[in-house]
Parts: sequence; C-alpha cells; structure tokens
Amino acid sequence: MTTLRLPDGSAIGVELRRSSRARRILLHVDVYTGAVELVLPRRVSTDEGLAFARSKSSWLLSRLSEIPPSVTFSDGAQFPLLGKPIRIRHVRELFDEVWRERGTLNVSGEARRVPHRVEAWLREEAARAFADRAAEKAEMLGASFRRIVVRDPRTRWGSCSLNGDLSFSWRLVMAPAVVLDYVVAHEVAHLRVMNHSRRFWSLVEKLCDEVEASRRWLRTEGAALHRYGSPPPR
Repeated sequence: MTTLRLPDGSAIGVELRRSSRARRILLHVDVYTGAVELVLPRRVSTDEGLAFARSKSSWLLSRLSEIPPSVTFSDGAQFPLLGKPIRIRHVRELFDEVWRERGTLNVSGEARRVPHRVEAWLREEAARAFADRAAEKAEMLGASFRRIVVRDPRTRWGSCSLNGDLSFSWRLVMAPAVVLDYVVAHEVAHLRVMNHSRRFWSLVEKLCDEVEASRRWLRTEGAALHRYGSPPPR
C-alpha cells in the first residue's frame, strides 16, 4: 500500500500490483469498498504508475464520490429489510436473542457480537424468503430444485447449476421484495431453460411482476447493498 498525493492536496491509499500479463497501466476502484488498485506492467516503474494515477485524479475522485459510505451493523445503525428501513437496537441483557419489533431489530448479548449476529439473522431471513418463493415458483413450472445455497458473491445475485442447485446472495433480503422475487424467478426459470432466450424471459414474466423495473433497480441500486456489514470477499 502506498499513498497517492493528488493535485488538490488530498491523499488516497493505493494498492500496487505487478502483473506480467498487463500490457498497460490499469487503475481500478472497487465499487463495494472504495479500495483503489494500480496495476503495473512488469517494466513500468512505480513512479511512472503513480504519475499516471495522478493524471486521472478527476476521474478517481469522481468514482470515489459515487461510492456510499459503509454501514456497520452496530447499535443505532439503520439498514433496509425488503426495502423498508429498520434500526438496530442493542439490548443489554445476558441472554442471546434477536427479535424484530416493527421498525426495530433488537439484539441482546455482548456488544462486540452485534454485527455478526445481525448478519447471521439476515442470512436466515434471506434463506427462508428464497426457499418459500423458489418452492412456489418451481411448482408453477412443474420443476424441482435440489437445494438452495446462500452466499455473498461480489458480482452475481443468483445462479442455477446444471444439477438443480439454486444459489443467492443474502444481501437481496435488503432489496425491495419485488426485486428479491424477480431474482428467485430468474433462477427458477433456469431450471427449465438454461439460457436467456425469448422462451426463458417468457417464463420469468410468468413467475413474477415488474421484471424490467427490478432489473433496472439492480443495475442502478444493487451495488449499494454491499455497503452494509462486512464487504464480500475478493
């Protein structure tokens, strides 16, 4: 890690990486964490690479300004649950329990355990939502799936394997309900058609409402779901 000083006087931490495959200098901004990576070809000096990054300072600052601040699952923090705001309240009791009261998620036990317990609760909520919707939609198509896997991928909201496994990002439980419903419908439709042909999209439209609106929401708002809790692994 090195510090990049920009013309406006600000400083940004930059991760330097050498690549024998790179043919030119590359500058990346992680849309989930705001981490900046500078990829240098083998024969390019560090000074040359940093000079290139400084020349892109306007672009770099613009990209960083578009990334919303991260939200830790701690006492008082707010996050969306199926698109509706809910606030975390740490209850100073000895027993370990998480329960919801209207717009509040109560979390008891040790304060240091609150972030982990909130994420675990969200994963369980997501698993139930995926299972209920997938079962209903698979029945509509006369199809079946083998199991549902809940993960935290960086680039995909869901997938369907050839052996009938459905995989989803737990972060979808924070999206509006109609968006979660669309992603489940999308992957269940793949149980019948493993491509994105016209027949496939016809099945998706049969299984859920607001297909285009949901796709648009994921394109424009989906990345913001990664600001909550721990960032997904690289």
